[in-house]
Amino acid sequence: MRKTFARRVARPVRKRSGVRGAAASRGKPEGVKHMSGKASIDRQPGSIEVAAGRSDAARSRAFDIARAGLDKKAEDVLVLEVRGLTSYADYFVLMTVDSERQAAAVADSVHETLKQQGATKVGVEGYGSGRWVLLDYGDVVAHVLSREARSFYDLEGLWADATRFAVDS
Repeated sequence: MRKTFARRVARPVRKRSGVRGAAASRGKPEGVKHMSGKASIDRQPGSIEVAAGRSDAARSRAFDIARAGLDKKAEDVLVLEVRGLTSYADYFVLMTVDSERQAAAVADSVHETLKQQGATKVGVEGYGSGRWVLLDYGDVVAHVLSREARSFYDLEGLWADATRFAVDS
């Protein structure tokens, strides 16, 4: 079992250079621009719609989480669309913080923002440690990581096939 796990973790990671296929035809949030496989977003709220014309609540929630993290000075905010790559979430939001106190502040800000919108939190892990706080909202999972934890676990590398949206302040 260890050999299988080690082989899986040690496999080369392939970076995605652009949006292709079905992901290219989906709508994107207002203020988001694709640039060489990445996107950036401004802080203005907007309606988020998919190509079919119906709103994508998960995508909207992911960018609301990103904005809440940016409000508390989270850095390197990245939204990964993992829909079709995993069965338990549509989006991951990755944020980097400098301290345990900032991790708690970001997690609290995310919780308050989504609570005002009526979103129900499925679970929270790691709130006391501050190295990696995981906030699960069902279709969106927010990861608030210290710099060391983010580089050690390399979630961007593990989800290399996911469409990426870099979120800037």
